[in-house]
Amino acid sequence: MFIRWATGGEYGKLIYAGTDFIEFNVINVDTMEYSETVLIHSPLILEVSIGGSDVARIVAELSSKISMD
Repeated sequence: MFIRWATGGEYGKLIYAGTDFIEFNVINVDTMEYSETVLIHSPLILEVSIGGSDVARIVAELSSKISMD
């Protein structure tokens, strides 16, 4: 998913959603690895996308790195 908030915007995975904050693992789009975990105060969230071409590209790139072992 993509989340844009008052001071930034990143692709990543939602870990926890509460009434006052969310926990979000940020994906570094260059390495396709989780780079950090951020806590975002819910009222600061401006946009959330769980679909679309950009999100589909990130999912495809992450899926291609999954081991078949």
